[in-house]
Amino acid sequence: MDTLKRFGDKVRELRNKKGLSQEQLAELSGLHRTYISSLELGKRNVSLINIFALAKALGVTPDKLLKPE
Repeated sequence: MDTLKRFGDKVRELRNKKGLSQEQLAELSGLHRTYISSLELGKRNVSLINIFALAKALGVTPDKLLKPE
């Protein structure tokens, strides 16, 4: 599976576990909802700063977003 798709799937999985919509995650992370959507679809190459913002918003450490499972 493509690296970007795996990352997006992990973001979606954690977002769903928290019961958050894409819009809520966007607000919590300071990112735009369409950016979150693009990430989850594996269409964006996320920056390190945004990985940390997403991790904080999801209540996990950044490595949790990067570990393959």
